[in-house]
Amino acid sequence: MRKAFWSAIAVLFCLASPVNAAGIQLINYGPNLTGAIWYPCEGKPKDVELGELGVGVDYGLVGVKDCPVTGTKLPLVIVSHGYVGWFGGHHDTAAALADAGFVVAAINHPGDNANDSSRKDDLSSFLSRPTDMVRLLDFVLQEWKDGAVIDPAKIGLFGFSKGGYTGLALIGAAPDFGRYARGCTDASKLCEQLRSGDIPAVAQDARIRAAVIADPIPGFFTQSNLAAIRIPVQFWRAEIGIGIIDPEGTARVARALPGKPEVHSVPAGHFAFVAPCSPELKAVLPRICTDKPAEFDRLAFHREFNGSVARFFHEHLTEGN
Repeated sequence: MRKAFWSAIAVLFCLASPVNAAGIQLINYGPNLTGAIWYPCEGKPKDVELGELGVGVDYGLVGVKDCPVTGTKLPLVIVSHGYVGWFGGHHDTAAALADAGFVVAAINHPGDNANDSSRKDDLSSFLSRPTDMVRLLDFVLQEWKDGAVIDPAKIGLFGFSKGGYTGLALIGAAPDFGRYARGCTDASKLCEQLRSGDIPAVAQDARIRAAVIADPIPGFFTQSNLAAIRIPVQFWRAEIGIGIIDPEGTARVARALPGKPEVHSVPAGHFAFVAPCSPELKAVLPRICTDKPAEFDRLAFHREFNGSVARFFHEHLTEGN
């Protein structure tokens, strides 16, 4: 009965307006923890002013800023953005989850975001990203002023692109840096660093109980290291590749995931998983906002995508708990 109920919720998501009424608080906790927290609340949505946390363009962030949190013992989902992305890159998915009863927290990865890309191609960003998410989880559970509303036994993760790499590493798949190095065919800084010698292990976090991974960088993962994953995974992949994120590689990762992952293939390009663009953003960043094929409807897809993500997390974080 509960599964049928959440299947119906997913259908309602597909039919819903793209404008959500989620509460939102901005995080600015020191230089290395900036982002936002979405959560259930009651109020009338409007444009959210980002102030110094903005990225110089209208991303269409909508919500009810700083309104009181509604609910108790809420599940939490932490979000890891892609290469040179930002904490609001999946704001519609975050708002949809908040409207469905989740708290959602996302930060800018230091040195690899739209405001600061100083370490975007450096090995250090691959090593620090999982640690960033551990710090975010610690902050929300221990220091966020409304952290008492969260059930610490109900933690999920959403990761896209390089954030998908981050998520897979964080939930147990220790990246195979040697494999990636063997595939390097150029003299890039990252390839040189990977060939240079010992690389420390990246952080993992057993508090995460379910993960949604969208179009990750596949070159670091094999059947052997993916076998260490012990939690439910919903895996999304684009059928049109982009650089090092190729459809053959993501299909290989999907086949190698242990257990019974929920796998979805989308007949579009990599950026289909990013929130639908505002007109201003589309003019400034057409590469991210222009879909392939041209007839692909990102807005319609996200209604289905957001519903599926919410249903998956409800099934694995709240049902029976």
